[in-house]
Amino acid sequence: MANCSIRAIWILNNQDTVVFSRRFSVVERRWRLACKRENENSNGDNNQISQLLPNDSEFTTAFIERKKREGSSRGFGFRVVQSSKGSDSWVDDPITRHIISLHINKEEEEGEKYFIWPLVLHIRNPYCILILPLVEPRHLKSYERMCNRSDCGSCIGEEKSLPSLLLDLPCITGSFMVAHTIGDVITGDSVEPEVLASVAPSVGGLLDSLTGSIGIPSMTARAKPVAAPVAVPNSSGGISGGATSDTSKISSRLADRDALCTFISSAMPFGTPLDLNYSNISAVKVNGFSSTDTPPVDMKQPAWKPYLYRGKQRILFTIHETVYASMYDRDDIPDSISVSGQVNCRAELEGLPDVSLPLNGLSTSHLEVLSFHPCAQISEHGVDKQAMMFSPPVGNFILIRYQGFCGLGPPVKGFYQLSMVSEDEGAFLFKLRLMEGYKSPITMEYCTLTMPFPRRKIISFDGNPSIGTISTTEHSVEWKIVTIGRGISGKSIEATFPGTIKFAPKTIQKLSALSRPAHGLITEDDSDEESENINNIANIEDFLLEKMNKDLPPVDLEEPFCWQSYNFARVSFKISGATMSGMSIDPKSVTVYPTVKAPVEFTTQVSSGDYILWNTLGKCPFVATAPREQLQQQQK
Repeated sequence: MANCSIRAIWILNNQDTVVFSRRFSVVERRWRLACKRENENSNGDNNQISQLLPNDSEFTTAFIERKKREGSSRGFGFRVVQSSKGSDSWVDDPITRHIISLHINKEEEEGEKYFIWPLVLHIRNPYCILILPLVEPRHLKSYERMCNRSDCGSCIGEEKSLPSLLLDLPCITGSFMVAHTIGDVITGDSVEPEVLASVAPSVGGLLDSLTGSIGIPSMTARAKPVAAPVAVPNSSGGISGGATSDTSKISSRLADRDALCTFISSAMPFGTPLDLNYSNISAVKVNGFSSTDTPPVDMKQPAWKPYLYRGKQRILFTIHETVYASMYDRDDIPDSISVSGQVNCRAELEGLPDVSLPLNGLSTSHLEVLSFHPCAQISEHGVDKQAMMFSPPVGNFILIRYQGFCGLGPPVKGFYQLSMVSEDEGAFLFKLRLMEGYKSPITMEYCTLTMPFPRRKIISFDGNPSIGTISTTEHSVEWKIVTIGRGISGKSIEATFPGTIKFAPKTIQKLSALSRPAHGLITEDDSDEESENINNIANIEDFLLEKMNKDLPPVDLEEPFCWQSYNFARVSFKISGATMSGMSIDPKSVTVYPTVKAPVEFTTQVSSGDYILWNTLGKCPFVATAPREQLQQQQK
């Protein structure tokens, strides 16, 4: 965050009205000086960089014009027929959905135009949050040249591409962090990461009133410092919220401008983000500091740890993993399974200690992406060992994030087949194997499979699974294979589910869609009818969605269920006892300096993300991967 400075922040509502804006004059002075130097060294170049920031009215007008020009508030990302030279979509890169530019027309001086970039766009309904970081004028000129080049897209390894330009701008990452944090604040979704405890006795804690009982039962607030509610409701509409036994959401309304301004001023004084932890900032605002709460001698207390813990000491680690899969059961399409995880930590330690631990088994955990909390220091690298040390902040925090493969194999494996007997009747078959190769103490707590039919109404159903129970709704069939309280551990089970299903006949309105073109494309026959609708809808993505819902394009008789002929089943489950990637922490290897008696607890939790079984007999989307030799050749 040290290389990130914010020029301005805008928040717009769904009526495209600026409801909040903030400009940082200190950063703007740096921008003006940089522009002055760039313009003086341009050697007569007419392409001068503007030093101005738009006012709220100019910004709103430019944002609305971009929606019309690009087709949506996010932009197409790819060059299409509607793209014009100088627009974001002309760059032909999907990143322009999230990092946009605006063309500003000055209200005071007619004819004067300039554009601002890079604007980080984060949509948190019903708000659009836009962050303008400080970049060098040369970066702005580079992007402007990309917006006017004749070629299309960027190639792997190309120097003058948008990804290569953004890699030279660490402020982009910082701006996204700022945008996401502000989104959490204004929508009240600021929640600390969950840390599970295996014991229930109350041990107290410094910011327990802020963290509540997030996975830690029977936590009570201490008297010092008194961090009871996050804020006290008052007539001016300050931030309202507090700890409850079930949630730690910190409520906030955008109307509370004073509270939002206080957070921005504290989190990023003079435009430089320092501490985006909303819990810390709220606690400091409410409680202030105590003269008796001083750090140890000759030790500097970091800004992100405003209070020192006092009480019974312990360290809690929880690994949360989410498993994603696409199962095809085809020879021509390989199955895909991946794991996304994070190590959450809560270190209730007095003073300012350092915690160190080795991460054993990294090479066997099949990890592809690994990132650490800013408080962590990586001190040793090896083939199968990576030691780390960190000075823990107060409360719950995410120590490590990672992505990788499922080292134990898919927890649910099998196939789903669906074929149509007639236009409104179908026969299906599931054959699954659960927890194959998994040994105790790994336990599958529950497993549920759902067949969605969003475009058809179920009128009758017949099926008898080998295990579990069945329930139906108008548009789905749910198979509860393993129910809560009857988990399976130390063994694998096979489950089969044959059946038939009947749907209500298509209505006359649906049948009329047969005469219309597929995928919402406009032809000469219906161009007059559709052009009026397009003119009335500025957002083309909304128009396509509306057309898709009203006039579903025709599909093959064998697969009339999902849009574009896709049909699938979704699996949801929860597993405890180990991680899927192999990531683990040995509590006995965790050390604290200065040495204290602090028990270390370690728990795991695995849940399913998008775990999809595609119909083996139908169409299915998949990513075609180029051979490794071809990728290496392109990168040279």
